[in-house]
Amino acid sequence: MRFTKMHGIGNDYVYVDCFQESFPSDPAGLAQRIADRHVGVGGDGIIFICPSEVAAARMRMFNADGSESEMCGNGIRCVAKYVFDHGISTEKKLKIETGAGVLGLDLETEGGKVSRVRVDMGQPILEAAKIPVELGGSPTAKVVDVPLESFVQLSNADGWIAVSGLDPRMTCVSMGNPHVVLFCKDAEKVPLERVGPELEKHAIFPRRINVHFVEVHSLGEVTMRTWERGSGITLACGTGASAVCVAGSLSQRTDRKILAHLPGGDLELEWTTDNRVFMTGSATEVFSGVWP
Repeated sequence: MRFTKMHGIGNDYVYVDCFQESFPSDPAGLAQRIADRHVGVGGDGIIFICPSEVAAARMRMFNADGSESEMCGNGIRCVAKYVFDHGISTEKKLKIETGAGVLGLDLETEGGKVSRVRVDMGQPILEAAKIPVELGGSPTAKVVDVPLESFVQLSNADGWIAVSGLDPRMTCVSMGNPHVVLFCKDAEKVPLERVGPELEKHAIFPRRINVHFVEVHSLGEVTMRTWERGSGITLACGTGASAVCVAGSLSQRTDRKILAHLPGGDLELEWTTDNRVFMTGSATEVFSGVWP
């Protein structure tokens, strides 16, 4: 099976062109083996680029633990780059089918290759039942600045809550996949490797959740760190950055247009007044190979 390794600001996946290759019989098992950073190719998971009846291609994404996810913002930029650079489509305005629906993308090229991609991430989902988040209240209510300690007891043996300046209120957003956003004064002081899995698998999140800690520098600039559902700590999360843009605006901490600094690089986000989120960032092809 031929594959291509690609990343969007460090959020790296193994990509398989299913226009040329057969879809595997056990994609979850393959994801676990191929994503292993010691004995596999290494990555945050695997993404299959498949034919679609409604778009230039369809992406199916499996995390490093084998679970299938609806969408990946950094991954879809790489899918668009692959589709254009490898001649599946010659259009600079593409549609890609995902588990979260069909999304539109605008491609920026240099020397005949895609360098950056602007993605229409669609409309954020804010109703608790649809994210989903189970807090015992109205299923149609928004989860904005809800006191976290009313539902979750975070381990704080080393006093990280005070050290990081955590604001213990959560805002939840779905961008086709679920996200919880928490704001703090120093995101680097959050023990993400411990707190991330505590929140990801908590009972109030029935489909598990992506976890983000966000440090606000100004109304238009933030730094964020991510624990990604099914993959752990990642260098970037595009749907997460989109959720952070929405959460910051909803809680009046940021404007509707922000620059987000992630460990792997920067993303430009905008939540427009017609209720759509746009994300712009790079996409990079690293190498290709054959998985025996």
